[in-house]
Amino acid sequence: MAVVAIWGEHACIDGARGIEFWRTFSMEVLMAVAPLPQVSSSPVPAPAPLSEGARIIDTFIAPSKTFTDLRRNASWWAPFLLMVVVSSAFVYTAGQKIGFRKIMENQMQAQPKAQARLENLPAAQREAQLESGAKFTEIISYVFPLITLVMWLIIAGALFGTFKLVVGADVSFKVSLAIVIYSALPLMLKSVLALTSVLAGMSPDSFTFQNPVATNPGYFLNPADGVFLYSVLTGVDIFMIWTLVLTAIGFTCVSKVKRGTSLAIVFGWWAVFTVLGAALGAALS
Repeated sequence: MAVVAIWGEHACIDGARGIEFWRTFSMEVLMAVAPLPQVSSSPVPAPAPLSEGARIIDTFIAPSKTFTDLRRNASWWAPFLLMVVVSSAFVYTAGQKIGFRKIMENQMQAQPKAQARLENLPAAQREAQLESGAKFTEIISYVFPLITLVMWLIIAGALFGTFKLVVGADVSFKVSLAIVIYSALPLMLKSVLALTSVLAGMSPDSFTFQNPVATNPGYFLNPADGVFLYSVLTGVDIFMIWTLVLTAIGFTCVSKVKRGTSLAIVFGWWAVFTVLGAALGAALS
């Protein structure tokens, strides 16, 4: 009887193990043959295209959105026309409040040789030169945005060549130009600040179009003491640095070049253009 009981006990245990084995085996078979849940094959929606107004605003608050959108549409007319309007308003206000003759005389302080030649002229001839100089200053001030556009074309060409040929970035000249122009929008804020200063009654004796507000070390120097140093320090401007950083962000967004590489290229070319411009100004002063 004891042997029967022991055998019966083992039989019950083996039966229970068998039931558990077949239950586990059945679950594995069902999981193996059950269809897998379908993965959605719909593409990730692309970012909504930005309007021209949105791109201008985002340049200040979310620049990566603006520059990424330039790959879709590299149009740059909207920011350029906006800067032309602000520049024209600034020039007109300065002409009314300060006068183009006074502005021209102030700017001649950065050209001591030309100023000395003017002072050596007879009074009548000197007066005629001052009048024609004031008229030239007015004309060149109003058309300066077009001159600036030519400069942007040169800068965009230099940056495009460097990013395309040296770094191997996937970027076009049209997109490069759009990046340069959108990045220059902070300089428009400098014009607005200068316009506000003129309207507030700033001293006409210290006003020049080249350096109208104290946003750089050059503002606190006398150009006659050193034209080259004055020009270099004028280039180290808060709004210019903002523009350069935006330019680097722009090329990083459209070409996937590392941020550090973009900053090195952009600031490198800025240093080259600044030093060359300062040297040319010193030579012609």
